[in-house]
Amino acid sequence: MLDIRFVRENPDLVKENIKKKFQEAKLPLVDEVIELDAQRRAAIAEADQLRSARNSLSKQIGMLMGQAKKDPGKLAEAEAVKAQVKANADRLAELEQQETVLEEELRKRMMVIPQIIDPSVPIGPDDSANVEVERFGEAKVPDFPIPYHTELMERFDGIDMDAAGRVSGNGFYYLLGDIARLHEAVLAYGRDFMIGKGFTYCIPPFMIHGNVVEGVMSQTDMDGMMYKIEGEDLYLIGTSEHSMIGRFIDQILPEEALPQTLTSYSPCFRKEKGAHGIEERGVYRIHQFEKQEMIVVCKPEESKDWYEKLWRYSVELFRSLAIPVRQLECCSGDLADLKVKSCDIEAWSPRQQKYFEVCSCSNLGDAQARRLRIRYKDENGKMQLCHTLNNTCVAPPRMLIAFLENNLQANGTVLIPEVLQPYMGGTKVLTPKG
Repeated sequence: MLDIRFVRENPDLVKENIKKKFQEAKLPLVDEVIELDAQRRAAIAEADQLRSARNSLSKQIGMLMGQAKKDPGKLAEAEAVKAQVKANADRLAELEQQETVLEEELRKRMMVIPQIIDPSVPIGPDDSANVEVERFGEAKVPDFPIPYHTELMERFDGIDMDAAGRVSGNGFYYLLGDIARLHEAVLAYGRDFMIGKGFTYCIPPFMIHGNVVEGVMSQTDMDGMMYKIEGEDLYLIGTSEHSMIGRFIDQILPEEALPQTLTSYSPCFRKEKGAHGIEERGVYRIHQFEKQEMIVVCKPEESKDWYEKLWRYSVELFRSLAIPVRQLECCSGDLADLKVKSCDIEAWSPRQQKYFEVCSCSNLGDAQARRLRIRYKDENGKMQLCHTLNNTCVAPPRMLIAFLENNLQANGTVLIPEVLQPYMGGTKVLTPKG
């Protein structure tokens, strides 16, 4: 959410930003919020005048009532002033109600005006205009066929989609045996990898209040992702970023406590509405999965550097697992409204002979901090908004697709990279069953 003063002083810039995000339907919102803000400020100014006059008039009534004991004519003057006080009180109540309505209408519109994107963001309408920046590792295509990922997992007796369908419906799974162990090994490795980078490990709440949801994501994203707990003001998190950033709601952080660098584990729950095609069946796009995340809360001047560090951590981690990846810069039309800049780390799929998303790194500037009132006092004692960033560390079972395909051998075995072997009890090779 933008600062209303910024919108008031830079309406053309805000409109141009909306155009860059290909959201022309939102253009009228800029003029609407400026008009609502003017009405709100006028109501506040008039209300302040009435409150100031109330004290003066009250003193005048007291003086006139005292004088009325000697001069009965003053009583009529006192009654007239009382009538004025009553009229002012009625008007003040009307203005206070008007302020509440105007503030709500103003906030409603401000919540859907997108954040100002970074000048380096490529301009384009959707993800087809995202730009490849760099590749890491050689993307190889083996000379033997690679089965679809669920078939590959079945060779290890590692997955049961049918039973999950009977128990929970589409979009769920059972992981079993070596595949389940591999799933947990990757999460544990990701946890320790980030701890090694100086991040603090955290397990957050898996349900959050509605005001936190509103603070960390746009209404569109909320409607498309979140599961609400019936009868309660609680939502299941779609990613641990939600509750991790929410941890700092209404907090004034000591300057010396910044940056906050956290790596969090959580299950994630998502509606994942719509049809996504054959390549997104299986465990690629599901309603429930687990994830290790990276979160940073920092000073504004530090957020660009942290953005670079975070996506490079993802590259380093995936390369240590023998998975080729590339960085893909997200274009303006592919950025969620709260994001200033974002990129995807995509893993190579030898079977599909293309890359697919496994990590998403985002700099949200002060958008979440403004909504959640996450602040710090600078060296001059002035209150400032923090900046927030997040990035996927590892998100199995999706990343297991890339892992299995890139480590599959011609004889059907799967090699376990050296860094992962301690988390697999020393196992170096997975062998199919039967």
